[in-house]
Amino acid sequence: MDSKNNSQTFEYKAEMKQLLQLIVHSLYTHPEVFLRELVSNGSDALNKLRYRQLTEENILDKGKELELKITVDPKELLFTISDNGIGMTKEDLTDNIGTVARSGTLEYLKKMKEEKKDTGDLIGQFGVGFYSVFMVTDEVTIETRHADKDSKGYRWVSSGESTFMIEEIAKEDRGTKISFKFKDNAKEYADEYKLRQIIKKYSNFADFPIMIGKEKVNTVEALWRKGEADVKDEERNEFYKFVTNDYEDPLFSLHLSVEGSGAEFKALLFIPQRAPFDLMRMHQHKTVQLYSNKIMIMEDCKELLPEYLQFIRGVVDTSDLPLNVSREVVQASPSMSKIRTAMVGKILQWLQRMAAKETEKYLTFYKTLGPLFKTGLNTDFANRDKLIELLRFESSTQKEGEMTSFKDYVGRMKESQKEIYYLTGDSRAQVEHNPNLEYFKKHEIEVLFLTEPVDVYEIQSITEYEKKTVKSIDKGDIELAGTDEKKEDDLSKSLVGLFKETLKDKVEDVRVSRRLVDSAVTLVTGNSGMDRQMERVMKMMGQEAPPAKRIMEVNIDHPVLKNLSRRYLANTSDEILKKCIVQLYESAQLMDGELSSKFDYVKRMTDIMEEATK
Repeated sequence: MDSKNNSQTFEYKAEMKQLLQLIVHSLYTHPEVFLRELVSNGSDALNKLRYRQLTEENILDKGKELELKITVDPKELLFTISDNGIGMTKEDLTDNIGTVARSGTLEYLKKMKEEKKDTGDLIGQFGVGFYSVFMVTDEVTIETRHADKDSKGYRWVSSGESTFMIEEIAKEDRGTKISFKFKDNAKEYADEYKLRQIIKKYSNFADFPIMIGKEKVNTVEALWRKGEADVKDEERNEFYKFVTNDYEDPLFSLHLSVEGSGAEFKALLFIPQRAPFDLMRMHQHKTVQLYSNKIMIMEDCKELLPEYLQFIRGVVDTSDLPLNVSREVVQASPSMSKIRTAMVGKILQWLQRMAAKETEKYLTFYKTLGPLFKTGLNTDFANRDKLIELLRFESSTQKEGEMTSFKDYVGRMKESQKEIYYLTGDSRAQVEHNPNLEYFKKHEIEVLFLTEPVDVYEIQSITEYEKKTVKSIDKGDIELAGTDEKKEDDLSKSLVGLFKETLKDKVEDVRVSRRLVDSAVTLVTGNSGMDRQMERVMKMMGQEAPPAKRIMEVNIDHPVLKNLSRRYLANTSDEILKKCIVQLYESAQLMDGELSSKFDYVKRMTDIMEEATK
C-alpha cells in the first residue's frame, strides 16, 4: 500500500486480469448488462437508506427524494450514474467493492465454469456485478459518502487490472456517483435513447425513479409486488401487453406470493387468448421473465416451467438468486428447482379453480392450448393425477363443442358398466360415423371422442381411472354388456369361412360381430395391435409404423350378409361373392381412411353394379 497526498493505492490480492477476463467473457452474454448491474446496485443502496430512515435520525439529507440519475455525453463518451442512497465508507470501498479480489475468488469462478456446478450464491457474495463495467470502459471512478452525518467523502479509481486507489474528497451530499468514459467499441451506449431502451428492458420495475435528464425512464409499476385486490383489471391487462407485446387482453391472470418450502418469490402470470401458429414449438417462443428484486436476470427463462406449461407468460421475481449469473448457473441452482416446483403446483391449482368456477373460459384455454398442455401426462409424473383431472373430451352424449372430464363421465356411467370407453379419429364427424360406435349408441353408453393427434399418445398411458379400465372401442376384446353371442347356423359359418379364405392375406381374423347394428362390417384392432390413429400419427412424423392386420367383424343380420348367404347357398363358386367380400373389406378401410387403391375399389364397385343390373 502506498500513501501520498491523501490517496492510497491498494493491490488486488488475486490476478485481476484473469478474473476480469472470466467475468466479462463467461458470466455475461451482452455488454449492455453493465447498466442493469449499476442500476441494481444503486437501487439496493436506496433501499438500504429507506430502511435506515425509518429507524434512525442521524441521516444526512434525510428529507431528500430517493432517486437514480444518469447523464451521458455522446461527444466525449462520458457516463455518470448517481444515487442518493446509503453511500459507502472507506471500509466499504476496500471490502465490498474489493470483495471480488479476495483470495480464492478466481479459483471458485474457474471451477464454476469448468464443472458447471451451482455457485450462484458464491458469485453474489463476490460482487461480480459492479465489475461488468469493464466490458465497456477502461477505468472507473466512484465518488461516495455514507449517509451518517459525521461521514467523509471518498473517491475510488481503478482500471480493473492490478490496483485500485482511494482518496478522501469533499462531498456534501450522501450517496454514490459512478463515472467513466466508454471504450470506442462501446460508444453505442453513449446515447440517451439506447440507455432508455436498456433500462426499459431490464430495470423498468425498479422501486425508485430512474432519471435521464428530467425524464423518468422506468414508467411501468411492478404490479406483481402488489396484492391481487389492489390491482385493477385494466392495469393487469396493460401490464400483460407490455411484457408480451400481445395486442389482446390475457385469458387468465394469476398473482403469486410464495414464502417457505425453500422457495420465496412473487409472480404475475398470464395465459394468452391465442396460441402461436405452431403450438407444438412453443419452446421457441418467449415464456416468463425472471427478476431478482425487480431487476431482470433473464428475459426468457424457460427453466422456470416444464415444456407443457410454456404457454404461460409474465414475471417471476425472487431474492433467492443473484443478478450476475449465467443461464447454466441458473439451471443448476437449487433455488430455481424449488421455485419451479412451487410454480407448477400453483399453476395446476389455478387451472383446477378455473375449470370449476369459470368453465367456459377454461374450455377456451383447453381448446386453444390443450394439445401442448396434454403432453405433460407423459413428462410430469409427479403431477400426473392432477393433469388427468384437468383433461377434457367431447363425447357421444354431449352436444358438439361441449366437453366433459373423466370424473363427470364416471358420474354418468350405468351401474353395469365396468369400463370407460373412448374412440379416436381425425374429427367428431368421422368418429360419429364409425361403425364400432353403433352398439354404444343403441344402448346409450357414453363414449369419449379423442380427435387431437396428441390424444393418441396420452391415452395409451391412462389405463385406469377410479378403478375403471379405460379402453378403446376399436379393440377386438371389448366387453359388451347386455348382448348375447349371435347364433351362427352352418350357412353363416361357411360364409365366414369364405371371408377368412378370401381375406387371409389382409386380416388377422374374421368373426361374427356383437357390436354392429346398422353396418355390414367393421375393422377392429387385435389385443396387441397398435391403435390406428397412432399408426397414422407416427407416419405423419416420418416414423416407421408397419400397418398391423385388423380383425374383421361381420354383421350376419345385415341384409347384405343375408343376400350373400343366399347367393353362397345357390353357388359356392360364384365369383361375385369374393368381389363383394373384398369390396366390403375395402369399404371398411375407406371409412377408416386407410384405403390404399381408390382405382381398384371403384373398378370393382363398377363390376358389382354391372352384375347387379343385368
